[in-house]
Amino acid sequence: MAEVPPMIDAVLRQAVIALACDAARDILAVYSDDFDVERKSDASPLTEADLASHRRIVDGLARLTPDIPVLSEEAEHSVAPHVRRAWQRLWIVDPLDGTREFVKRNSEFSVNIALVEDGVSTWGVIQAPVSGAVWHGGAGCGAHRREGRDGSDNALRIRAPAAHPLRVAASRSHRDGRSEAFIEAMRADGEVTQLNLGSSLKFCRIAEGGLDLYPRFGPTCEWDTAAGQAILEGAGGQVVDPRGRPLRYNVRDTLLNGDFIALGDPAQPWRGWSDAAQRALMQ
Repeated sequence: MAEVPPMIDAVLRQAVIALACDAARDILAVYSDDFDVERKSDASPLTEADLASHRRIVDGLARLTPDIPVLSEEAEHSVAPHVRRAWQRLWIVDPLDGTREFVKRNSEFSVNIALVEDGVSTWGVIQAPVSGAVWHGGAGCGAHRREGRDGSDNALRIRAPAAHPLRVAASRSHRDGRSEAFIEAMRADGEVTQLNLGSSLKFCRIAEGGLDLYPRFGPTCEWDTAAGQAILEGAGGQVVDPRGRPLRYNVRDTLLNGDFIALGDPAQPWRGWSDAAQRALMQ
């Protein structure tokens, strides 16, 4: 598992965390008022909060690390795949993860910023604008939660060994048959508690031991998972595809992820649940 690169020192980490908090303030300025909702080409929602956060983060990262390019959801088509794939190091940003939840005003949305090196998400920060909580970390520096911009850091660790009742996350706005079948296979093995939650906050809850896993068999993009994967790995967890391989970033022409399972305790028998779900769907 990749170490955090030397250039991500404590000073830069704190600067990027502060930038995420600034973007959250921009989001809340829109959230507290009436706002219009547009639709992108894929029918997903877009608001002024997405754009304000995008501008804040892209401009801020350009000042902090002018030599590192930025891939943001709100500028995904501005760089050709063959150009960005040549980037050894880049920031991957979701300025407002969970826009559907933002529109519903249910507070389950976040700001996501991740550093990717050679396809590996080495460090990330997730900020929840409504609560002010900040999660940050990576495989080389652990994972931490901070209450508000100026709070102290508390170290995070996944729950291991995972024990019944297992606590599984499901997407609030994106549901699919394979994920539902996976959760039913878990229930066949013992008691399960299911929590529906929006955005990348699911990764944070697993990292802090409040959930055990999150199966996702449906479309997500790299900015949906990069920061969460770094934080979860820093806390001792994993984000793997159905073959057990960690998710990688900026290594293909597409920015869509394949299916994945985010795990707290990696020893959970997730492969058996995945196989059982597949058999159930074929019947």
